[in-house]
Amino acid sequence: MLELVRRELAAGRQAYVVYPLVEESDKLEDVKAATQMAGEWAGALPDRRVVLLHGRMKSAEKEAVMGAFARGESHVLVATTVIEVGVDVPNATIMVIEHAERFGLAQLHQLRGRVGRGAGASSCVLLASGRLGDDARERLMTLARTDDGFAIAEKDLELRGPGDFFGTRQSGLPTFRVAHLIRDRDLMERARAEAFAWPGGGSAPDPLSAFLDEGGWERRFGLARVG
Repeated sequence: MLELVRRELAAGRQAYVVYPLVEESDKLEDVKAATQMAGEWAGALPDRRVVLLHGRMKSAEKEAVMGAFARGESHVLVATTVIEVGVDVPNATIMVIEHAERFGLAQLHQLRGRVGRGAGASSCVLLASGRLGDDARERLMTLARTDDGFAIAEKDLELRGPGDFFGTRQSGLPTFRVAHLIRDRDLMERARAEAFAWPGGGSAPDPLSAFLDEGGWERRFGLARVG
């Protein structure tokens, strides 16, 4: 991986290196952090300018670092997910994401989108550590198999679930009584199409007309008189 980065830099290109943490954490001792690893990368690439970018920096400092990288004044940008969106440097052709198993699928797809924005061939290297769970492995394998944003979004929905549409949960499946949002998607789409096509659909009976026929609604749902 390091040799791949060195080859791209030697060809006049630039590189991103992404970490999940800003600083090392006592609770996550085995997880590398951007602040410490920026020094490691500077030591491994002594002839290149390595810079650091993360969300705790002041806005003016972040803009200065990003501006210098966009102008080609620095070669390697070590960062957190602050670069996930809104960063466009066509000359950056290599991205390394360490602890990739700790990122969500949609987030990995967004990060990968920072490279491949110019004419040069680009690469995104996903580095995982430790024993991967089934979901983490599936996320990484999905990203390796496709760059189709729609396919990735569907897989992300399948793995995480949509959460609550009218609540606070940001993941998990809604509690339908019978249906399963992923398994029964085709059936639910057909049911929705039938529901919209039924009123005034021609051959099928119109339930709204039947409900509003003369006196029909009153016979079934009329209120009891009081007094």
